[in-house]
Amino acid sequence: MNQSRFRKMLAATAVAASATMVLAACSGGGKTDTTASGGAATSAKKTMTVIMVTHQAPGDTFWDRIRKGAEAAAAKDGVDFQYTNDPDATKQAQLIQAAIDKKPDGIAVTDPNTGAIGDAIKKAVAAGIPVTMFNAGGDDALGLGAIGYFGQSESDAGLAVGAKAAGEGAKHILCVIQEQGQSQLEARCDGVTKGAGGAKVERLYVNGRDDSAVTSNIQAKLSADKSIDYVVTLGAQFALDAGKAVKSAGSSAKVGTFDTNEELIKAIQDGSVTFAIDQQPYLQGYLAVDGIWLYKTNGNTIGGGQNVATGPAFIDKSNVDAVAGFAANGTR
Repeated sequence: MNQSRFRKMLAATAVAASATMVLAACSGGGKTDTTASGGAATSAKKTMTVIMVTHQAPGDTFWDRIRKGAEAAAAKDGVDFQYTNDPDATKQAQLIQAAIDKKPDGIAVTDPNTGAIGDAIKKAVAAGIPVTMFNAGGDDALGLGAIGYFGQSESDAGLAVGAKAAGEGAKHILCVIQEQGQSQLEARCDGVTKGAGGAKVERLYVNGRDDSAVTSNIQAKLSADKSIDYVVTLGAQFALDAGKAVKSAGSSAKVGTFDTNEELIKAIQDGSVTFAIDQQPYLQGYLAVDGIWLYKTNGNTIGGGQNVATGPAFIDKSNVDAVAGFAANGTR
């Protein structure tokens, strides 16, 4: 990776991390209420409506942090926040159209498949509805007419993961993809492959909506190929599945992952997972809603015509204890 680019990425991540801590402090910090309000003790008078449409799959706990951040911003801003989701890109596009039909003040959307979803986003923009994008679709967001994008560069994150695994001696990396057809997941594994240098990187597609199947599929792969010495998953819950698979297969492979949750932080602390790369989903959800409120209220645009980086940042043994309290609050 270009060192100047990497330093800029880390600087942006540090700013985003600082913003998360400030936002958490504003909503109660370590004493945050973990109700659906996202920790806000009181809600402002509702002045506008924002609909969020994501590609969340059933049971994927990553999105709990997205919603927590979005709901905290909505409570602060006086926004009537509505959430809807479908992992099928065609159905997600239909949900965006349904949101347009409601004529809200803004729409916040993820875009894991621009070919299927892009036209719906353009229709929202053409209807005069401000659109923020986050988490997936960063390469296409501003071209589709979004007023802002909040997330991490998946290819850069993958490069960093591949380089870290290779630096720890990995020779054969298994990159586990939990949902086929999502461009950001493929970009992560593409980045891992490039970042790993001469190490072999192999992809394994699993059904991320069935944790027991994820575990058994990874276990079968590790049992069949003892040369695999590193498993990289693309979501926290799948890293926990991979940890079980490694143990059951009698493998010595290390496990690293994208994204976090409270259980994953504990797994880093006990050593069953080596690292996680954090894109700060709470911050993504918060900024996606707050960005619309700022635009509608003040004419502000966050990022000034550029994507806003919320990650990546590594969490490992060196800093996991400092992050643990925020993870327990659902803000990291």
